[in-house]
Amino acid sequence: MGNVLVVDDKEMLRDSVGVTLQRAGHTVLAAPGGEAALEVIARKRPDAVVTDLKMPGMTGLELLERVKEIDEDLPVVLMTAFGTIETAVQAMTVGAYTYLTKPFKGDELVIAVKRAIEHARLKRENEILRRSAPEASAPREGDGAAAIAPGPGEGLGRLVGDSPAMLDVKEQVEAVARSQGTVLIQGESGVGKEVVARAVHELSPRSGGAFMALNCAALSSTLLESELFGHEKGAFTGAEKLRKGRFELAHGGTLLLDEISEISPQIQAKLLRVLQERVFERVGSSVSIGVDVRVLATTNRDLTRSVESGEFRQDLYFRLNVLPVSMPPLRERSEDVQALAEHFVQKVCAREGLPEKKIADSAVQLLRTYQWPGNVRELQNICERAVVLSRGDTIGSDLVHPWLHGPAPGRAQAKISTSAPEIHATATVPPASVLGQGLRALEDIERQAIIETLERFNGHRQKTAEALGIGVRTLGLKLRKWKDAQIVSEAL
Repeated sequence: MGNVLVVDDKEMLRDSVGVTLQRAGHTVLAAPGGEAALEVIARKRPDAVVTDLKMPGMTGLELLERVKEIDEDLPVVLMTAFGTIETAVQAMTVGAYTYLTKPFKGDELVIAVKRAIEHARLKRENEILRRSAPEASAPREGDGAAAIAPGPGEGLGRLVGDSPAMLDVKEQVEAVARSQGTVLIQGESGVGKEVVARAVHELSPRSGGAFMALNCAALSSTLLESELFGHEKGAFTGAEKLRKGRFELAHGGTLLLDEISEISPQIQAKLLRVLQERVFERVGSSVSIGVDVRVLATTNRDLTRSVESGEFRQDLYFRLNVLPVSMPPLRERSEDVQALAEHFVQKVCAREGLPEKKIADSAVQLLRTYQWPGNVRELQNICERAVVLSRGDTIGSDLVHPWLHGPAPGRAQAKISTSAPEIHATATVPPASVLGQGLRALEDIERQAIIETLERFNGHRQKTAEALGIGVRTLGLKLRKWKDAQIVSEAL
Protein backbone atom coordinates (compact mmCIF):
# COMPACT_ATOMS: atom_id res chain seq x y z
CA MET A 1 0.00 0.00 0.00
CA GLY A 2 1.12 3.60 -0.43
CA ASN A 3 0.26 7.26 -0.79
CA VAL A 4 -1.44 7.94 -4.13
CA LEU A 5 -2.05 11.39 -5.63
CA VAL A 6 -5.20 11.62 -7.77
CA VAL A 7 -5.27 14.56 -10.23
CA ASP A 8 -8.41 15.53 -12.15
CA ASP A 9 -10.28 18.77 -12.73
CA LYS A 10 -13.62 16.96 -12.24
CA GLU A 11 -14.38 16.61 -8.54
CA MET A 12 -16.74 13.66 -9.02
CA LEU A 13 -14.10 11.58 -10.84
CA ARG A 14 -11.44 12.52 -8.25
CA ASP A 15 -13.71 11.35 -5.48
CA SER A 16 -14.66 8.12 -7.27
CA VAL A 17 -11.05 7.15 -7.99
CA GLY A 18 -10.03 8.17 -4.48
CA VAL A 19 -12.69 6.02 -2.79
CA THR A 20 -11.69 2.99 -4.89
CA LEU A 21 -8.05 3.37 -3.89
CA GLN A 22 -8.88 3.98 -0.23
CA ARG A 23 -10.90 0.76 -0.12
CA ALA A 24 -7.80 -1.03 -1.44
CA GLY A 25 -5.83 0.30 1.54
CA HIS A 26 -4.07 3.29 0.00
CA THR A 27 -3.80 6.78 1.47
CA VAL A 28 -5.22 9.20 -1.10
CA LEU A 29 -4.12 12.76 -1.83
CA ALA A 30 -6.05 14.90 -4.32
CA ALA A 31 -5.34 17.86 -6.60
CA PRO A 32 -7.68 19.67 -9.06
CA GLY A 33 -4.94 20.40 -11.61
CA GLY A 34 -1.28 20.20 -12.60
CA GLU A 35 0.08 23.16 -10.62
CA ALA A 36 -1.61 22.02 -7.41
CA ALA A 37 -0.35 18.49 -8.05
CA LEU A 38 3.26 19.67 -8.29
CA GLU A 39 2.94 21.41 -4.94
CA VAL A 40 1.58 18.23 -3.34
CA ILE A 41 4.37 16.16 -4.88
CA ALA A 42 7.04 18.50 -3.52
CA ARG A 43 5.54 18.48 0.00
CA LYS A 44 4.12 14.98 0.40
CA ARG A 45 6.22 12.79 -1.94
CA PRO A 46 3.48 10.32 -2.98
CA ASP A 47 4.31 6.77 -4.06
CA ALA A 48 2.30 7.09 -7.28
CA VAL A 49 0.29 9.62 -9.32
CA VAL A 50 -2.98 8.90 -11.10
CA THR A 51 -3.88 11.75 -13.47
CA ASP A 52 -6.39 12.53 -16.17
CA LEU A 53 -4.83 13.23 -19.55
CA LYS A 54 -7.11 16.06 -20.68
CA MET A 55 -7.30 18.93 -18.18
CA PRO A 56 -7.55 22.71 -18.60
CA GLY A 57 -4.29 24.60 -18.06
CA MET A 58 -1.57 22.00 -17.58
CA THR A 59 -2.46 18.77 -19.38
CA GLY A 60 -1.73 15.32 -18.02
CA LEU A 61 1.15 14.95 -20.51
CA GLU A 62 2.69 18.25 -19.39
CA LEU A 63 2.25 17.22 -15.76
CA LEU A 64 4.01 13.94 -16.55
CA GLU A 65 6.99 15.79 -18.00
CA ARG A 66 7.22 18.05 -14.95
CA VAL A 67 6.93 15.08 -12.58
CA LYS A 68 9.82 13.33 -14.31
CA GLU A 69 11.94 16.45 -13.86
CA ILE A 70 11.30 16.30 -10.11
CA ASP A 71 11.49 12.52 -9.68
CA GLU A 72 12.10 10.29 -12.66
CA ASP A 73 11.18 7.21 -10.62
CA LEU A 74 7.77 8.42 -9.44
CA PRO A 75 5.26 6.24 -11.36
CA VAL A 76 2.44 8.00 -13.21
CA VAL A 77 -0.76 6.23 -14.31
CA LEU A 78 -2.75 8.11 -16.96
CA MET A 79 -6.53 8.05 -17.32
CA THR A 80 -7.63 8.68 -20.90
CA ALA A 81 -10.71 8.54 -23.13
CA PHE A 82 -10.69 6.26 -26.16
CA GLY A 83 -10.05 9.15 -28.56
CA THR A 84 -6.74 10.10 -26.92
CA ILE A 85 -5.13 6.63 -26.75
CA GLU A 86 -2.50 7.74 -29.28
CA THR A 87 -1.50 10.56 -26.95
CA ALA A 88 -1.42 8.13 -24.02
CA VAL A 89 0.92 5.83 -25.93
CA GLN A 90 3.10 8.86 -26.65
CA ALA A 91 3.13 9.55 -22.91
CA MET A 92 4.56 6.07 -22.32
CA THR A 93 7.69 7.12 -24.21
CA VAL A 94 7.99 10.15 -21.91
CA GLY A 95 7.94 7.90 -18.87
CA ALA A 96 4.36 7.07 -17.87
CA TYR A 97 4.06 3.69 -16.16
CA THR A 98 0.79 2.75 -17.88
CA TYR A 99 -2.58 4.13 -18.93
CA LEU A 100 -6.21 3.20 -18.32
CA THR A 101 -8.94 3.76 -20.92
CA LYS A 102 -12.21 5.20 -19.62
CA PRO A 103 -14.47 3.73 -18.49
CA PHE A 104 -12.37 1.28 -16.50
CA LYS A 105 -13.20 -1.09 -13.67
CA GLY A 106 -12.12 -0.47 -10.11
CA ASP A 107 -10.06 -3.67 -10.09
CA GLU A 108 -8.11 -2.48 -13.14
CA LEU A 109 -7.23 0.75 -11.35
CA VAL A 110 -6.18 -1.01 -8.15
CA ILE A 111 -3.98 -3.53 -9.98
CA ALA A 112 -2.32 -0.81 -12.10
CA VAL A 113 -1.52 1.33 -9.05
CA LYS A 114 -0.27 -1.65 -7.03
CA ARG A 115 2.08 -2.75 -9.81
CA ALA A 116 3.30 0.82 -10.34
CA ILE A 117 4.20 1.23 -6.67
CA GLU A 118 5.90 -2.18 -6.50
CA HIS A 119 7.90 -1.41 -9.64
CA ALA A 120 9.07 1.94 -8.25
CA ARG A 121 10.05 0.38 -4.91
CA LEU A 122 12.11 -2.31 -6.62
CA LYS A 123 13.93 0.34 -8.66
CA ARG A 124 14.62 2.34 -5.53
CA GLU A 125 15.93 -0.68 -3.61
CA ASN A 126 18.19 -1.59 -6.53
CA GLU A 127 19.53 1.95 -6.59
CA ILE A 128 20.16 1.83 -2.84
CA LEU A 129 22.11 -1.41 -3.17
CA ARG A 130 24.01 -0.16 -6.22
CA ARG A 131 25.01 3.08 -4.49
CA SER A 132 26.17 1.16 -1.43
CA ALA A 133 28.33 -1.31 -3.33
CA PRO A 134 31.60 0.73 -3.45
CA GLU A 135 31.52 1.28 0.32
CA ALA A 136 30.35 -2.25 1.07
CA SER A 137 33.73 -3.65 0.07
CA ALA A 138 35.38 -1.85 2.97
CA PRO A 139 33.18 -2.27 6.06
CA ARG A 140 33.93 -0.04 9.00
CA GLU A 141 33.04 0.03 12.67
CA GLY A 142 33.39 -3.74 12.97
CA ASP A 143 30.48 -4.93 10.83
CA GLY A 144 28.38 -4.58 7.72
CA ALA A 145 28.15 -2.60 4.51
CA ALA A 146 27.18 1.01 4.01
CA ALA A 147 23.51 0.50 3.23
CA ILE A 148 20.77 -2.07 3.60
CA ALA A 149 17.50 -2.38 1.74
CA PRO A 150 14.21 -2.70 3.62
CA GLY A 151 13.79 -5.96 5.48
CA PRO A 152 14.19 -7.64 8.88
CA GLY A 153 17.43 -7.01 10.74
CA GLU A 154 19.34 -8.24 13.74
CA GLY A 155 18.45 -5.42 16.13
CA LEU A 156 20.14 -5.81 19.50
CA GLY A 157 21.73 -9.02 18.21
CA ARG A 158 24.26 -6.80 16.45
CA LEU A 159 25.55 -5.54 19.80
CA VAL A 160 27.85 -8.24 21.11
CA GLY A 161 28.66 -8.30 24.82
CA ASP A 162 26.99 -8.40 28.22
CA SER A 163 29.29 -6.17 30.27
CA PRO A 164 27.61 -3.50 32.42
CA ALA A 165 28.75 -0.85 29.92
CA MET A 166 27.29 -2.78 26.98
CA LEU A 167 24.04 -3.49 28.77
CA ASP A 168 23.75 0.25 29.32
CA VAL A 169 24.26 0.86 25.59
CA LYS A 170 21.57 -1.68 24.75
CA GLU A 171 19.14 0.09 27.07
CA GLN A 172 19.93 3.40 25.37
CA VAL A 173 19.43 1.87 21.91
CA GLU A 174 16.06 0.35 22.82
CA ALA A 175 14.89 3.66 24.27
CA VAL A 176 15.90 5.92 21.35
CA ALA A 177 14.76 3.42 18.69
CA ARG A 178 11.12 3.99 19.63
CA SER A 179 11.41 7.71 18.95
CA GLN A 180 11.50 9.62 15.68
CA GLY A 181 14.10 12.06 17.04
CA THR A 182 17.60 12.62 15.70
CA VAL A 183 20.29 10.50 17.38
CA LEU A 184 23.92 11.49 17.98
CA ILE A 185 26.17 8.46 18.58
CA GLN A 186 29.48 9.40 20.18
CA GLY A 187 32.59 7.32 20.74
CA GLU A 188 36.19 6.77 19.72
CA SER A 189 37.06 5.49 16.24
CA GLY A 190 36.44 1.79 15.85
CA VAL A 191 34.09 1.28 18.81
CA GLY A 192 31.11 0.23 16.67
CA LYS A 193 29.09 3.43 16.20
CA GLU A 194 27.68 2.30 12.85
CA VAL A 195 26.63 -1.02 14.37
CA VAL A 196 24.71 0.93 17.01
CA ALA A 197 23.06 3.01 14.27
CA ARG A 198 21.93 -0.10 12.42
CA ALA A 199 20.48 -1.53 15.61
CA VAL A 200 18.54 1.70 16.22
CA HIS A 201 17.12 1.55 12.68
CA GLU A 202 16.18 -2.13 12.88
CA LEU A 203 14.35 -1.65 16.19
CA SER A 204 12.55 1.50 15.01
CA PRO A 205 9.17 1.93 13.28
CA ARG A 206 11.21 2.72 10.13
CA SER A 207 12.78 -0.74 9.95
CA GLY A 208 10.76 -1.44 6.80
CA GLY A 209 12.44 1.51 5.06
CA ALA A 210 15.95 1.86 3.72
CA PHE A 211 19.01 2.40 5.89
CA MET A 212 21.74 4.44 4.19
CA ALA A 213 25.12 5.45 5.55
CA LEU A 214 27.46 8.13 4.26
CA ASN A 215 31.01 8.74 5.46
CA CYS A 216 31.17 12.54 5.60
CA ALA A 217 34.93 12.55 6.17
CA ALA A 218 35.63 10.71 2.90
CA LEU A 219 34.25 13.35 0.49
CA SER A 220 35.06 16.92 -0.41
CA SER A 221 32.45 19.56 0.36
CA THR A 222 31.25 19.69 -3.28
CA LEU A 223 30.93 15.92 -3.63
CA LEU A 224 29.30 15.61 -0.22
CA GLU A 225 26.61 18.15 -1.16
CA SER A 226 25.80 16.23 -4.35
CA GLU A 227 25.81 12.90 -2.51
CA LEU A 228 23.48 14.21 0.19
CA PHE A 229 21.02 16.21 -1.90
CA GLY A 230 21.53 14.96 -5.46
CA HIS A 231 22.02 17.10 -8.57
CA GLU A 232 20.28 18.03 -11.79
CA LYS A 233 21.57 17.12 -15.21
CA GLY A 234 24.17 19.72 -16.25
CA ALA A 235 24.48 21.18 -12.74
CA PHE A 236 28.27 20.96 -13.05
CA THR A 237 30.90 19.41 -15.30
CA GLY A 238 30.35 15.68 -15.38
CA ALA A 239 26.71 15.81 -14.26
CA GLU A 240 25.43 13.92 -17.30
CA LYS A 241 22.07 12.97 -15.80
CA LEU A 242 19.83 13.66 -12.83
CA ARG A 243 21.09 11.92 -9.70
CA LYS A 244 19.16 11.43 -6.50
CA GLY A 245 20.92 12.12 -3.22
CA ARG A 246 20.97 10.03 -0.08
CA PHE A 247 18.11 12.00 1.46
CA GLU A 248 15.80 11.08 -1.41
CA LEU A 249 16.89 7.46 -1.47
CA ALA A 250 16.40 7.15 2.29
CA HIS A 251 12.88 8.66 2.16
CA GLY A 252 10.73 6.80 4.68
CA GLY A 253 13.82 5.26 6.28
CA THR A 254 17.01 6.23 8.07
CA LEU A 255 20.12 8.14 6.99
CA LEU A 256 23.36 7.77 8.94
CA LEU A 257 25.84 10.64 8.64
CA ASP A 258 29.12 9.11 9.76
CA GLU A 259 31.73 11.47 11.28
CA ILE A 260 29.41 14.48 11.13
CA SER A 261 32.10 16.70 12.70
CA GLU A 262 34.00 16.76 9.38
CA ILE A 263 31.41 18.61 7.27
CA SER A 264 32.07 22.15 6.07
CA PRO A 265 30.17 25.23 7.36
CA GLN A 266 28.29 25.44 4.04
CA ILE A 267 27.00 21.88 4.31
CA GLN A 268 26.26 22.41 8.00
CA ALA A 269 23.87 25.24 7.07
CA LYS A 270 22.08 23.15 4.43
CA LEU A 271 21.84 20.17 6.74
CA LEU A 272 20.35 22.35 9.47
CA ARG A 273 17.60 23.45 7.07
CA VAL A 274 16.72 19.85 6.18
CA LEU A 275 16.49 18.92 9.86
CA GLN A 276 14.32 21.95 10.61
CA GLU A 277 12.05 22.12 7.57
CA ARG A 278 12.36 18.65 6.01
CA VAL A 279 12.93 20.14 2.55
CA PHE A 280 16.00 20.60 0.33
CA GLU A 281 16.99 21.40 -3.25
CA ARG A 282 19.16 19.34 -5.53
CA VAL A 283 22.38 20.98 -6.72
CA GLY A 284 21.46 23.05 -9.76
CA SER A 285 17.74 23.21 -8.95
CA SER A 286 15.45 25.71 -7.24
CA VAL A 287 12.64 23.19 -6.69
CA SER A 288 12.16 22.32 -3.03
CA ILE A 289 11.68 18.62 -2.33
CA GLY A 290 10.03 17.37 0.83
CA VAL A 291 11.54 14.38 2.58
CA ASP A 292 10.70 12.09 5.50
CA VAL A 293 14.01 10.76 6.83
CA ARG A 294 15.27 10.04 10.32
CA VAL A 295 18.85 11.24 10.69
CA LEU A 296 21.43 9.46 12.83
CA ALA A 297 24.91 10.94 13.19
CA THR A 298 28.20 9.70 14.60
CA THR A 299 31.30 11.50 15.78
CA ASN A 300 34.60 10.57 17.37
CA ARG A 301 35.16 14.15 18.49
CA ASP A 302 33.84 16.18 21.38
CA LEU A 303 31.39 18.36 19.44
CA THR A 304 30.98 20.76 22.37
CA ARG A 305 34.63 21.74 21.93
CA SER A 306 34.12 22.10 18.18
CA VAL A 307 31.19 24.42 18.92
CA GLU A 308 33.31 26.47 21.34
CA SER A 309 36.09 26.79 18.73
CA GLY A 310 33.61 27.87 16.04
CA GLU A 311 34.23 24.82 13.84
CA PHE A 312 30.71 23.46 14.30
CA ARG A 313 27.41 25.31 14.40
CA GLN A 314 25.79 25.37 17.81
CA ASP A 315 22.25 25.27 16.40
CA LEU A 316 23.11 22.21 14.32
CA TYR A 317 24.67 20.53 17.35
CA PHE A 318 21.44 21.01 19.31
CA ARG A 319 19.42 19.64 16.37
CA LEU A 320 21.62 16.54 16.21
CA ASN A 321 22.04 15.92 19.93
CA VAL A 322 18.35 15.32 20.64
CA LEU A 323 18.91 11.69 21.66
CA PRO A 324 22.56 11.05 22.59
CA VAL A 325 24.04 7.55 22.73
CA SER A 326 27.55 7.00 24.06
CA MET A 327 29.55 3.96 22.93
CA PRO A 328 32.37 3.11 25.38
CA PRO A 329 35.85 2.12 24.17
CA LEU A 330 36.75 -1.56 24.28
CA ARG A 331 39.28 -1.04 27.09
CA GLU A 332 36.36 -0.06 29.36
CA ARG A 333 34.50 -3.30 28.68
CA SER A 334 37.19 -5.96 28.70
CA GLU A 335 34.54 -8.49 29.77
CA ASP A 336 33.22 -8.39 26.19
CA VAL A 337 36.53 -9.13 24.45
CA GLN A 338 36.10 -12.91 24.47
CA ALA A 339 32.54 -12.79 23.12
CA LEU A 340 33.57 -10.33 20.40
CA ALA A 341 36.62 -12.37 19.42
CA GLU A 342 34.59 -15.58 19.17
CA HIS A 343 31.95 -13.71 17.14
CA PHE A 344 34.53 -12.44 14.65
CA VAL A 345 36.30 -15.81 14.40
CA GLN A 346 32.99 -17.52 13.67
CA LYS A 347 32.09 -14.96 10.99
CA VAL A 348 35.45 -15.24 9.22
CA CYS A 349 35.35 -19.05 9.29
CA ALA A 350 31.87 -19.02 7.75
CA ARG A 351 32.88 -16.46 5.13
CA GLU A 352 36.04 -18.34 4.12
CA GLY A 353 34.39 -21.76 4.21
CA LEU A 354 36.75 -22.97 6.96
CA PRO A 355 35.99 -25.42 9.77
CA GLU A 356 35.20 -23.81 13.11
CA LYS A 357 38.17 -22.64 15.15
CA LYS A 358 38.39 -21.91 18.85
CA ILE A 359 40.54 -19.42 20.76
CA ALA A 360 42.91 -20.83 23.36
CA ASP A 361 42.49 -19.63 26.95
CA SER A 362 45.99 -18.13 26.88
CA ALA A 363 45.06 -16.08 23.79
CA VAL A 364 41.82 -14.94 25.45
CA GLN A 365 43.72 -13.73 28.51
CA LEU A 366 46.19 -11.89 26.33
CA LEU A 367 43.38 -10.20 24.38
CA ARG A 368 41.56 -9.21 27.57
CA THR A 369 44.61 -7.54 29.14
CA TYR A 370 45.40 -5.51 26.00
CA GLN A 371 44.31 -1.85 25.95
CA TRP A 372 42.90 -1.83 22.37
CA PRO A 373 43.81 1.63 21.02
CA GLY A 374 42.02 0.65 17.78
CA ASN A 375 38.98 -0.64 19.69
CA VAL A 376 36.63 -3.26 18.19
CA ARG A 377 37.91 -2.66 14.67
CA GLU A 378 41.43 -3.61 15.76
CA LEU A 379 40.14 -6.77 17.45
CA GLN A 380 38.22 -7.71 14.31
CA ASN A 381 41.32 -7.32 12.15
CA ILE A 382 43.43 -9.42 14.50
CA CYS A 383 40.81 -12.17 14.60
CA GLU A 384 40.63 -12.25 10.81
CA ARG A 385 44.42 -12.54 10.51
CA ALA A 386 44.49 -15.27 13.12
CA VAL A 387 41.80 -17.33 11.39
CA VAL A 388 43.43 -17.05 7.98
CA LEU A 389 46.99 -17.77 9.18
CA SER A 390 46.31 -20.45 11.81
CA ARG A 391 47.11 -24.01 10.70
CA GLY A 392 45.09 -25.95 13.24
CA ASP A 393 41.67 -25.59 14.81
CA THR A 394 42.94 -23.54 17.77
CA ILE A 395 44.20 -19.94 17.82
CA GLY A 396 46.97 -19.66 20.39
CA SER A 397 48.55 -16.68 22.14
CA ASP A 398 51.72 -17.05 20.05
CA LEU A 399 49.65 -16.27 16.94
CA VAL A 400 47.90 -13.27 18.49
CA HIS A 401 50.69 -11.52 20.39
CA PRO A 402 52.79 -10.24 17.43
CA TRP A 403 49.90 -8.00 16.33
CA LEU A 404 49.32 -6.37 19.71
CA HIS A 405 51.00 -2.98 19.77
CA GLY A 406 52.72 -1.71 22.90
CA PRO A 407 55.08 -3.29 25.42
CA ALA A 408 55.89 -6.95 24.98
CA PRO A 409 54.83 -9.30 27.77
CA GLY A 410 57.23 -9.01 30.65
CA ARG A 411 57.83 -6.58 33.41
CA ALA A 412 56.18 -3.28 32.63
CA GLN A 413 54.49 -0.53 34.54
CA ALA A 414 50.84 0.39 34.34
CA LYS A 415 50.23 3.89 35.56
CA ILE A 416 46.98 5.78 36.04
CA SER A 417 47.50 9.53 36.19
CA THR A 418 44.90 12.10 37.13
CA SER A 419 44.49 15.83 36.73
CA ALA A 420 45.48 16.18 40.40
CA PRO A 421 49.31 15.93 40.28
CA GLU A 422 49.59 14.30 43.68
CA ILE A 423 47.27 11.39 42.82
CA HIS A 424 49.01 8.41 41.15
CA ALA A 425 48.68 4.65 41.20
CA THR A 426 51.62 2.56 40.09
CA ALA A 427 51.96 -1.21 39.96
CA THR A 428 53.75 -3.97 38.11
CA VAL A 429 52.09 -6.09 35.42
CA PRO A 430 52.95 -9.81 35.72
CA PRO A 431 55.01 -11.47 32.95
CA ALA A 432 53.41 -13.44 30.13
CA SER A 433 54.08 -16.73 31.93
CA VAL A 434 51.38 -15.83 34.45
CA LEU A 435 48.80 -14.42 32.06
CA GLY A 436 46.08 -16.07 34.10
CA GLN A 437 46.80 -13.57 36.85
CA GLY A 438 47.33 -10.58 34.53
CA LEU A 439 43.72 -9.47 34.27
CA ARG A 440 43.19 -9.64 38.04
CA ALA A 441 46.37 -7.62 38.62
CA LEU A 442 45.25 -4.88 36.23
CA GLU A 443 41.78 -4.81 37.76
CA ASP A 444 43.30 -4.53 41.25
CA ILE A 445 45.44 -1.59 40.10
CA GLU A 446 42.44 0.15 38.57
CA ARG A 447 40.19 -0.52 41.57
CA GLN A 448 42.78 0.74 44.05
CA ALA A 449 43.36 3.93 42.06
CA ILE A 450 39.62 4.64 41.87
CA ILE A 451 39.05 3.97 45.59
CA GLU A 452 41.94 6.22 46.62
CA THR A 453 40.71 8.99 44.34
CA LEU A 454 37.16 8.66 45.69
CA GLU A 455 38.46 8.95 49.23
CA ARG A 456 40.53 12.02 48.32
CA PHE A 457 37.41 13.73 46.95
CA ASN A 458 35.19 12.54 49.84
CA GLY A 459 33.16 10.24 47.59
CA HIS A 460 32.31 12.97 45.02
CA ARG A 461 31.86 10.95 41.81
CA GLN A 462 31.93 13.85 39.36
CA LYS A 463 35.27 15.14 40.67
CA THR A 464 36.65 11.60 40.86
CA ALA A 465 35.70 10.85 37.25
CA GLU A 466 37.22 14.11 36.01
CA ALA A 467 40.43 13.45 37.95
CA LEU A 468 40.74 9.93 36.52
CA GLY A 469 39.82 11.02 33.00
CA ILE A 470 36.78 8.74 32.68
CA GLY A 471 33.04 9.34 32.43
CA VAL A 472 30.76 9.44 35.47
CA ARG A 473 28.66 6.66 33.96
CA THR A 474 31.75 4.46 33.47
CA LEU A 475 32.78 5.12 37.08
CA GLY A 476 29.31 4.19 38.30
CA LEU A 477 29.29 0.96 36.31
CA LYS A 478 32.64 -0.10 37.75
CA LEU A 479 31.58 0.69 41.32
CA ARG A 480 28.31 -1.19 40.86
CA LYS A 481 30.16 -4.25 39.53
CA TRP A 482 32.61 -4.25 42.45
CA LYS A 483 29.83 -3.63 44.95
CA ASP A 484 27.85 -6.58 43.57
CA ALA A 485 30.99 -8.69 43.97
CA GLN A 486 31.31 -7.38 47.58
CA ILE A 487 34.77 -5.98 46.78
CA VAL A 488 33.87 -2.35 47.49
CA SER A 489 32.22 -1.35 50.75
CA GLU A 490 28.62 -0.16 51.01
CA ALA A 491 29.92 3.35 51.60
CA LEU A 492 30.90 3.58 47.93
